[in-house]
Amino acid sequence: MEKTKNILDKKPSHTFAIIIALFVTLLWSTSFILIKWGLYEIPPLTFAGLRYSLAFFVLVPFALRSSTLTEIKNLQKNDWRNLFLLGVLFYSITQGAQFVGLYFLPAVTVSLILNFTPVIVAFFGIWFLRENLSLLKWLGALLFLIGVMVYFIPINFLASKTIGLIVMTLGVIANASSSVLGRKINRDGKLSPLTITIVSMGFGSTIMLFVGLFFQGFDGISLNNFLLLLWLSVVNTALAFTLWNLSLKTLTAMESTIINGTMLIQIAFLSYIFLGEVITLQEGIGMAIAAVGALLVQIKRKSK
Repeated sequence: MEKTKNILDKKPSHTFAIIIALFVTLLWSTSFILIKWGLYEIPPLTFAGLRYSLAFFVLVPFALRSSTLTEIKNLQKNDWRNLFLLGVLFYSITQGAQFVGLYFLPAVTVSLILNFTPVIVAFFGIWFLRENLSLLKWLGALLFLIGVMVYFIPINFLASKTIGLIVMTLGVIANASSSVLGRKINRDGKLSPLTITIVSMGFGSTIMLFVGLFFQGFDGISLNNFLLLLWLSVVNTALAFTLWNLSLKTLTAMESTIINGTMLIQIAFLSYIFLGEVITLQEGIGMAIAAVGALLVQIKRKSK
């Protein structure tokens, strides 16, 4: 337990932080495939609630460490508020919307929509931080929108896909908000990545599980899907989110976003192999244009 403490509390080197972040994106990319498999049996919101609630309980023993327990006991009112809000935005809404989106939409489409996040974050800067966008950022936002249009044209959505798109739109807005808040909490340096993950996940998963059970219920689970849920909870959630918060101690916002952006390619590749989701040439071109646009939106000029 003491070794775990040292690893999680120590700021990783730049190279090691990149390796950690890339490993986490790979785990998260496989989650799209595993979720699509599990949704054949488990309702989406209940599935999401079970995943993150189980992940939370996996992390609870680590919260009993003297240092982490002391840190949690010493949280200020403002810290509790921020972590509660992060849990609602990042887990209850963003992850819940992702599960519902994967129920109605192809995995690649959900991944592309999630890439709206940096564009929305940039515009949040205009409204809330009074940060004007540079010409390069405007160009990036325009390219991203063009890429999305190329991907979806001709627009001919079924009712189920329309529901999925509406839910994912809500999820992307919540994801963008949680990105801003999460960076602020991590950059302040007051709290350890483990504390941030445990407390915010505890709030978010509890809300999501209650909502899922109330509206969608739960009729049981097969052994295969139980093992799938266990893997998603322990490895792709408890471990992955803690490692991601650890990498944010070293990586810049630009670096972490670029690495996170590789998931679009990873998910497309995995979806083709495991789900048989074929990407047409037009969709591929649209994804490429959107990816470049999302990257340009996040490029920051160095201050003089």
